[in-house]
Amino acid sequence: MKISTKGRYALRIMIDLAIHNSNEYISLKDIANRQEISMKYLEKIIAMLNKAGYVKSSRGNLGGYKLTKEPEEYKIGDILRTAEGDLAPTLCVQGICDRKDKCLTFDFWKGLDEAIEKYVDSNTLAEDIKYYYSSTL
Repeated sequence: MKISTKGRYALRIMIDLAIHNSNEYISLKDIANRQEISMKYLEKIIAMLNKAGYVKSSRGNLGGYKLTKEPEEYKIGDILRTAEGDLAPTLCVQGICDRKDKCLTFDFWKGLDEAIEKYVDSNTLAEDIKYYYSSTL
């Protein structure tokens, strides 16, 4: 499994919105500048996050985006799955392989998949904010 730029940027955008979560809308330009993401790519990713219900938008001079929930209510795994789809390390753990019953490595891949799912679903935006602040001290 390799997380694409889309997945990494989606997570960075959500963490940026969580860090600057003051109940005011945050402009895409501000997010783009802080995260060094092109506006064109940022617009595509924010549209995906908006469609998923993770952010809400407002138009106008004071418009922009903000989170729809508190940072502790967002699992990192949900954000990554929204951007990436399935996070499985191989197709066989997705049920696509017909050799599962006789595969010598299936149990390994299944264990890795379970470890990935457990890890990404046990972390929230709020926890990532703590990591951010502790590393900038």
